[in-house]
This record gives sequence, structure tokens and C-alpha cells, in this order.
Amino acid sequence: MLASGFAYSIAMALVKLLGDDYSSATQNFVRQGVGLIALAPFILRRPRSAFMLRRPMLMILRCAATSLSIILAFNSFHLLGLAEANALSFTRTLFLVPLAALLLGEKLDRQRLFATLAGFAGVLIIIAPGSAHSLIGWPAAQGLLAALLVSWSVISVKQMTRDHSDLSLLTWSTLLGLIFTAPLAWSSWRMPTAGDALLLAAMGVLGVVSQACYIRGMTLGEASLMGPLDYVRILFATALGYMLFSEWPQPGTYVGSALIIGTAIYITLHGRRRA
Repeated sequence: MLASGFAYSIAMALVKLLGDDYSSATQNFVRQGVGLIALAPFILRRPRSAFMLRRPMLMILRCAATSLSIILAFNSFHLLGLAEANALSFTRTLFLVPLAALLLGEKLDRQRLFATLAGFAGVLIIIAPGSAHSLIGWPAAQGLLAALLVSWSVISVKQMTRDHSDLSLLTWSTLLGLIFTAPLAWSSWRMPTAGDALLLAAMGVLGVVSQACYIRGMTLGEASLMGPLDYVRILFATALGYMLFSEWPQPGTYVGSALIIGTAIYITLHGRRRA
């Protein structure tokens, strides 16, 4: 889990580093392409399972939402500090609470409602409206919208795991993500230099490594113990932001991050106790 967080943080640092020269769509296109190459041996070994598709419309909508969320998240990481963008990405757990109530009919009890509201108070602390360092604007909005789309994607995955294999979900997600981002990547395409090509490829590989380590960590350890370790990446992001971009988060970022992370952990553990 720690390796997953570290790989993800480095990948997002590369997104920020390359963002001035290559659009988020281009970076996502490369990421999906590398992911498809990594999946190729598994697809060739089990093609029928890889391409099984029982609910095509839901799969298409989910992959479209995921592709858009990645582009928005990449923009957020490029335009905001790494620590702030990471903190906003954690709100995906908070968005899951109202979405699960609306779309899955899950009961919204008082404890989770108050925890969710406290978590979004942490968002306000980070954004700091009215202050000299306010983050109100499109970059922060993109980060929050990306988290919302990811939350909806998680709920749709929960629905599709009933009749789709993990390999099928990964294959279609990567393949459709490549197709959806191709037009946007083409419209803003710029031929990378040899050095940039290596960095773009590294970003894609790190994305695959991060997902693989996350899945492996959740498989080997207890989910209630492994899940919270994902939030350690805020420390990696802060360190990388300082070392690579001379970024030092405002005090409100630490307070807001603590609220978001604390409430997200509470919501996760409270839900498992109820289950």
C-alpha cells in the first residue's frame, strides 16, 4: 500500500512537470496506452473473459466518466500544489455517501451525514475563500469534480462486479479510455522529445504499478487496516512538491487534509462495522 501511494505521488509529480508542454488528454492517452500494453499478456491468455460485456451502456458511461475524471484530476495536479490537489482527491470517499444513498438506496445515518459534512468543511478550510491564498477557481473545481466522477465510477463498478470479471473491467476500462481520450489527445498532440517520451512512459508505468500494488495490498492485508494507508500519500506529495517545485502548503492545507482524511477513515470503518 505504501509502494502504491509512492508510485502514485511520483506519477502525479510527472503530470505537474509535463503539464506545461503536454495536455492532460495527451498524458491520459499515453497512460491508457501503457496500461493496455501491460494488460496484453493477460488478455491474450484469457480473451473470452477479458472481452465479456453484459451491460455495454453502463460500461461506456462509466469509462467516459473515468476518462473525464482523469483529465480533470491531471489539470488539478498541474495547476494546484501537489499537497492541495492530493487532499481534494480524497473527497471521493465523502462523495460516495450521498451518491450511494441516491443511486443504491443505502441508508444515510446521522453519524455518516455529520462526518461527511465535517469532511467538506475541511475542503473549505483548504480552499480558504476570502483569504489572500484562496484556491477558489477552476483548478480546485476540477479536482472536486474529478473526485465526484470517481465516486460514481466506484458505485458503477460495485454494480458490474456481479456479472463481470476483474479482467473484463480492467480491459474495457483501459480500451475505452484509450478511445475516449484519443480525439482530445489528437487535437492537442505534440510530438514529445526523447526525454519527455521517457517521462510520459514512466508516468504510465507508475500508474500501472500503483494500481497493482494497491490491489495486492488490499488482497494480502485486512481492508480496514490497509485502506487508511492510502492517505499516507499526502506526505509523499508534500515532500515531492517541496523538493521538485519549491511548494510549501499553507497551514490550512494540513488542517483541512486532517479533517478530510479523518472523516473519510471514519466513514469507511463505520460502514464496515454496520456491514
